[in-house]
Amino acid sequence: MNTRDMAKQIQPANPVQINLIGEGTEVEGTLRAKDDIRISGRIKGSLHVEGKAIIAAEGVIEGDLRAADADIAGTVVGEIVVKGRLLLKASAKVDGTIRTTRLVVEEGASFDGHCEMGQLEKSRMKALGNGTPVSKSAPSLQAQGVDE
Repeated sequence: MNTRDMAKQIQPANPVQINLIGEGTEVEGTLRAKDDIRISGRIKGSLHVEGKAIIAAEGVIEGDLRAADADIAGTVVGEIVVKGRLLLKASAKVDGTIRTTRLVVEEGASFDGHCEMGQLEKSRMKALGNGTPVSKSAPSLQAQGVDE
């Protein structure tokens, strides 16, 4: 077997792409990513990620962040909706509303706002996603634009 054939066998069938907004880059508007994304620059607007959003220590988001999972070491001013795990690293600064299933906060992280966390039962989440009134509790993450 030659080197080229060996390389084909080692590579995954569907590699996950990691998108990058580098330090010194500024984006205005809505940014959508199917795969993971790392933000070291500034976003003024909304970030919607089907994968994991990583906000580096120098990264800033002024607007809404919606993702499957997120690690935040930088600054977010706005609403954060994460259907999986949200990690606020020690250098994180968050000002706004957090809605997540699981929240991990390292010592030193700063959070000013409102937090809703926990997981709804599938039947209740489905009912809320269809607009069927069930109760006056928090809406599901799916109803807020974060697909399962």
